[in-house]
Order: sequence, then C-alpha cells, then structure tokens
Amino acid sequence: MAESSGRPAPAVTPETEFFWTSGADGRLRFQQCQSCSALIHPPQPVCRYCRSVALSPVAVSGRATLIGFTVNHRFSLPGLPAPYVVAQVAIDDDPRVRLTTNAVECSPESLYLGMAMEVVFERAGEVWLPLFRPTASAASVSAAPASLPEDEIAAGDYWRHVRPMIAAEKFEDKVAITGIGASEIGRRLMRPALSLTVEACERAVADAGLTLADIDGLSSYPGGGSFGGFGEGGVTALEAALGIRPTWYNGGIETFGPGGSLVAAMLAVAGGLARHVLCFRTLWEATLAEQLRQGALTVPGAGGGLGGWMQPFGATSAAHTLAMNAQRHFHRYGTTRETLGWIALNQRANAALNPTAIYRSPMTMDDYLQARPITTPFGLYDCDVPCDASIAVIVSSVEAACDLAKPPVLVEAVGTQILERIEWDQSTLTHEPQVLGPAAHLWTRTSLRPSDVDVAELYDGFTMNCLSWIEALGFCGIGEAKDFLDGGKNIARDGILPLNTHGGQLSHGRTHGLGLVHEAVVQLRGEAGDRQVKDARVAAVSSGGLTPGGALLLRADT
Repeated sequence: MAESSGRPAPAVTPETEFFWTSGADGRLRFQQCQSCSALIHPPQPVCRYCRSVALSPVAVSGRATLIGFTVNHRFSLPGLPAPYVVAQVAIDDDPRVRLTTNAVECSPESLYLGMAMEVVFERAGEVWLPLFRPTASAASVSAAPASLPEDEIAAGDYWRHVRPMIAAEKFEDKVAITGIGASEIGRRLMRPALSLTVEACERAVADAGLTLADIDGLSSYPGGGSFGGFGEGGVTALEAALGIRPTWYNGGIETFGPGGSLVAAMLAVAGGLARHVLCFRTLWEATLAEQLRQGALTVPGAGGGLGGWMQPFGATSAAHTLAMNAQRHFHRYGTTRETLGWIALNQRANAALNPTAIYRSPMTMDDYLQARPITTPFGLYDCDVPCDASIAVIVSSVEAACDLAKPPVLVEAVGTQILERIEWDQSTLTHEPQVLGPAAHLWTRTSLRPSDVDVAELYDGFTMNCLSWIEALGFCGIGEAKDFLDGGKNIARDGILPLNTHGGQLSHGRTHGLGLVHEAVVQLRGEAGDRQVKDARVAAVSSGGLTPGGALLLRADT
C-alpha cells in the first residue's frame, strides 16, 4: 500500500472513486452526460442541464484556466504546511466545471488570473490528487491571460430570474418579532453551551413579557447534529432542559442561513401551528478551541460533502473560498484591500459604543493593512471574532403581539430563493455564493426600495460577505462598492446606510445571523443608546456565510 501524504483524505465513494483514482494513468476524468456532452462535477445521478441519466466517466485534456488563488498563511495541515496556494481552475473542456486544487511548481508571485494551467497528480495512499501547474507557455512573460468564465447568471441580472409571488397575501403580514435576548458574550467563557442558550432564551421571554408556558414553538439553527462549537444540541436539548412541550419545532442547517430558523417560525405562526416561537442560535467556538488545546475534548473531522472535495487541498475554511471571490472582485471591478478595510473600520468604530462588543479599541487603516495575513487578500481584521454567545428571538402572531411588553417589530419581506449553484467552488465568481438570489427575491415581496432602508445589519463573517450583500441588495450597483465604501462615510451611523451598528461580527463577535437580527430590533425600538441611528424605521438584515443565504426586511410598528 502506498504511503499517505498526510493530507486530509478525500471521501471516496463508489460514485467518486473514478475521479480520485484517475491519476493512476495520468489522465484527469470527469462524469460526462452522454446526451448533451456536459461535464458534471461533483458527480450526480442526473445531468443538471438536460436531466439525462446517461452519465459515465470520460478522460479530458487536463488543461484549465486559473480563475482564483489565495496564499494561505494561517492554517497548516499534516503534509501541507503553510504557506501554500489554494487555487480554483476552470476546466478547458467545459469551463462550467471548476476544481479547488493547489497551484504547484511555481511561485505565488508568478500567478495571475486567466493563466493557463495543466494537471499533475500527487499520490496520497490509494488516491491521486489533481494539482495544477502553469503550462510552459503561460510561464512566458509574453503570455496573454485567457478571459475568465462567466457565471450562469450575470451578477446584475438575478432579478430577471426570481419567481413571482404566488399570491398577494403575504405570510409576513401575520407575524412580528416580540422579544429578543442575548446571553453573556465573550472569549473562552468556559460555560456549557446549553447554559448560554437557556440564559438568552429566558431573557427573550422576559423581554416580550411572556412566560415559558406561553412558548408553543421552538426553532434553531443548525440543530442537533455534530457541529463542534456551533450549537448547544438543538431543540431537543433545550426542551429537555426547560420542559417547554412545543406544538411545533424545527431545527436544521439546510435553510436560509442562520436566519432560516426565523423564516420557518414565521411560516408556522402564519399557518396557525404556533403562537409564540422561540428561535435561538448558540456558539461556543472560543471555549471549544481552549478545550481542544487542553486535550479535554476531541472533535471528529469532516468527511464528505464540500469538505471531501476541498479539504485535501488545504481549503479548510470559508476564508479560502471567499478570498478567491474577493480576488476576482478586485480583478473585475478594481476593488482594493482598502475597500474591505472601510468595512472593518466602520464595524470597530460602532463597537466602541457597544459595551458588549469583544473588540472595542480604536483601529486605523494602517492597523488593518498591517495585520498579520490569514489567506490573501484577507488579514486578521477581515475575519470575524470567534466567541461564546447565544441569541434568542421570539416570533409571534401579529394579533398576540399587540398586548405584549414591547412594541412589535413587523416583518415586511423575506428573501430566500436559491438561484446560484450550492457548491462553493462551482458557484458565483465575484460575490459570496447564495447572496445574489435571496437579495433579488427580497425586493419582489415589498414595495419598499433600498433607499427606504434606515439601517442595515449585513452578514460579515468576513469583510467580503458584507461587501457582497451591500451590492446584492442594491445599496450600490454591482461592482460599485469601491466608490460607495471609500472613506467609510456612506456606511457610518450618520451616513446613507448605517451598517452593522453594534460592531458586526468583525468586532462585536461571531453570533451568526441572529446577532444581526437582535441589533436590528434594538435599533427599530430606539433602544441602542449611544449607537442609535436617528429615526430608524426600516432595517435590512441578512444571514448566511457560504450557506444558502437569506434576507429579512423589518420595520417598526407605525
């Protein structure tokens, strides 16, 4: 048996074995539709283009175009020490097919988008990993770069593909947000995750003027699976602790980002299954990291899915994928690191006024630019802050909301439609995947426009997430973020679009979606104190970081 390279092993199944063993004869193979000749990757039982089931492996040329790369500085793996280059290539035989890989036999400084590449294989145990190197002609200083492939839908055309509303009556009109609660937030609190959840939920119930006996629905993200540091055990764990006995409950990760738990709750309330649904989201990544360091806990590694196609090449973080989206946005639209920097600086300035924020010290553009690199073009301050925290939100029927302790926050519209490829490296080139579709969908469910929004709480797991939502939601045009963000004035609390007013996930802490909802409700109630945006009546909120995303439009009761 051949020795392993030490890299994470791909998930080899009967359906994918042909791909991972192709390198034995030096040929790269993909699944091909025998009806329309399209290459299908990752392998599927049906062709996504013509729905034929006549599919079989075929050898291809092994040539490709470099469409993205990032120099990883932060993450090291056995057999793959940092720094190394994570790359994406489009296969010349069918550029709709992309591979996450490593660029090898070259210096990072010599790489450029559009570079011609060719496959070489590295044996790792019983599989062969397809890596790519520049072709001899591409290495020439006179080589002309090829054009990058186009997305299936142009970034500015998603509105043309949104499904129309089924009926004039909207479920959003039947629901309201009536309570919010947050647990203690911090780094390495060393508290059980479920205790944070209980604390946030009890505070949300009290905020609404309800009792636990009034709660007849529970909704959570990501649910009760094995998501190390990203949950407390789901609905069953909370119900077992508090004995709520709901008539309806929901938990799962395949939804519209972390905010999908709220959309599910709204549908349940509008459909009459529940009257008051308690939604919650808990993270304890900082404590998990400390427990792993101490050897007090172990977390099993990821197996199949996206990880199986990307982790063997060291693409172990969403940072790697989004860094390449950012690079392509830079390439196409002239965006710069400073453009992303204005988002980070804005969040830090807002966090300075928030006593619960983790990072509150002042930050300059020089601080941002000189921070240690993570994976190019991202530095430390492009990345959100892992923390321990739980957020809870109560969704109630609009009739029941009238008699509760706080003015209800009404739901104007939701945006949920998937229009992009789900697989990270097969999806949108220049924006975070699963942003453009939900954003376009949102505006079909309301007569309000982007200019009506008074405050925006937009997902910022990385600065690039936030830039993607700004453009997708129409606060500036596609490709116009460089000018819109320049100087940070437009996104300041007194600007055109007050953005992430609590400090966002970049400075307040990684609270995954529901933290943004919490702040939107605080702003619409006028309870934000020193960071309050004057006369805030309409708030846009988004959630989802390389998951199926979702967007909400909330408004104060008038």
